[in-house]
Amino acid sequence: MALASTTLPAKTGLSLWCPTSPSLARRHPARFSPIGSRIASRGVVTASFANENREFVIIGGGNAAGYAARTFVENGMADGRLCIVTKEAYAPYERPALTKAYLFPPEKKPARLPGFHTCVGGGGERQTPDWYKEKGIEMIYEDPVTGADFEKQTLTTNTGKQLKYGSLIIATGCTASRFPDKIGGNLPGVHYIREVADADSLISSLGKSKKVVIVGGGYIGMEVAAAAVAWNLDTTIVFPEDQLLQRLFTPSLAQRYEELYRQNGVKFVKGASINNLEAGSDGRVTAVKLADGSTIEADTVVIGIGAKPAIGPFETLAMNKSIGGIQVDGLFRTSTPGIFAIGDVAAFPLKIYDRMTRVEHVDHARRSAQHCVKSLLTAHTDTYDYLPYFYSRVFEYEGSSRKVWWQFYGDNVGETVEVGNFDPKIATFWIDSGRLKGVLVESGSPEEFQLLPKLARSQPIVDKAKLASASSVEEALEIAQAALQS
Repeated sequence: MALASTTLPAKTGLSLWCPTSPSLARRHPARFSPIGSRIASRGVVTASFANENREFVIIGGGNAAGYAARTFVENGMADGRLCIVTKEAYAPYERPALTKAYLFPPEKKPARLPGFHTCVGGGGERQTPDWYKEKGIEMIYEDPVTGADFEKQTLTTNTGKQLKYGSLIIATGCTASRFPDKIGGNLPGVHYIREVADADSLISSLGKSKKVVIVGGGYIGMEVAAAAVAWNLDTTIVFPEDQLLQRLFTPSLAQRYEELYRQNGVKFVKGASINNLEAGSDGRVTAVKLADGSTIEADTVVIGIGAKPAIGPFETLAMNKSIGGIQVDGLFRTSTPGIFAIGDVAAFPLKIYDRMTRVEHVDHARRSAQHCVKSLLTAHTDTYDYLPYFYSRVFEYEGSSRKVWWQFYGDNVGETVEVGNFDPKIATFWIDSGRLKGVLVESGSPEEFQLLPKLARSQPIVDKAKLASASSVEEALEIAQAALQS
C-alpha cells in the first residue's frame, strides 16, 4: 500500500457543481422510479434491467466497490438498482491481503478467498458472490469497461455489452508501475502484484525458487520480503533510496527495521539503479543487472516500484495533473454531473491539511466509498474529512520470531522525536510549530493504537523536550494524551 500523493492547496480544486434535474432525483431517490424494470414476487425484488439500463453502476472490484455496495444495501437502494462491473473473476475483496498472508507458504496457513472478501476487513459481513445475489446486485465479472459516452450515459465493456447508467461510481483503483519490455519487465519469473491472479502466479514461483530479488523498498518490498522469509528463500531487496520506506520512516526508524530484516536473513542493496533484467536460455529471468555493472542472481523477481491510477476509458474527465487521478470534490463528485470517483483513483481535497491529495490505502477506499454513496443517496452534504492513516503487518506467520504491526496517523511534517528501542516497541512523533502532527507506534496495545487518531486529529501543543525525555513509549503517549486534555 502506497502513501498519499499530494500537495496542491484545496482551493485549487474544481468548483462544486450543484445537482439539478434529473440529478435532483438521485439526491432524493425515494421520489423517483428506478431506471429499468424491477419485478416483485412475494416480497422478493429482482433485477431484469430492460434495455441494459442500470440506475447505479460501480466499476471496480476492490475495497471501494465492496464498501460502496454495502452502503447501497444499508440505504435500501441496491436490490434491482445496482450493477458492479469488474475485470476480475471474483467479487470485491480486500487487496491488502495479497502482499501479506496470501503469500504465506501452505504450512503457514495462508489467506484464501472467500476469507477476505469485503467487508470482513472492516468488521462487517463477508460479501461473497452469494451475498451480492441475495441483495439483488447484478455482478458482471471478467468484462472490463473499455469505453464511455458521458453524454449518452453509456458504458461499453470488452465483450461489447452496452450499459446505460443513471449514476456512475468509478472505483478502478491503480495499476502496478512496470519495467519496460526492453529491460526485461515481462520476462517469465518477473512479478507485479495488484490482483489475486498476480499473487497466485507469484506463489507458484516462490514454491520453485531459491533466490528472490525484490525491487523497491516501500510497502510492497517490505511485505513481500517478509513473506519470502517464510519460504526460506535467499532474499534481497534492491532500491534507489538510502533507506526503507523513505516517504514515512525516519532514518533511525528505517535502520531499526532493516536490522530486523537482516536478522531474518534478508539482504539489502541500497542506492542502486536497475539497468536490466537478464534471462537464461529458457527465457526465464536469471539475474538483476545494476547500473554499476554488478549482478544479483535471481530466479524470481518482484517489482514493487509504485502504482498509477487506473484511468482507463475515463481520461476525458477532469484529471489532477500534479498528483494523478480523477479530480473530485469533497463529496467525490467529478466535474461531470452524475459521475463519481472513489478510492485510489480519486484526487480529493484533504480538508484537515487544506490540500489536494490522492491516497492509495484500504482505509481511504472504505471511507470514501461510504461517504460518496451516502452523499449520493441522501441529503448528506458534509465534506469528506479524512485523517491519513497507514499501517503494515509483516512476519505474522507461524514460527516467526517476532510479528510486526505498526500504525501511523496524521502528517509526517516537522521535527521528529523517537522514543523506545524497537524491542519491544517504538514510537515516532512529528512536531511542527509546537503541535503534534503525526504519530507512529510499532507493537502498540489496542488502547495505544486507539489513541493515535485522537492525537493526530486534535494536533495538541506538546513539550518536545519533555516528550524526548520519556523513558518509554507508554510514558511518551501519556505525555501526549495529557497535552490532548489540557
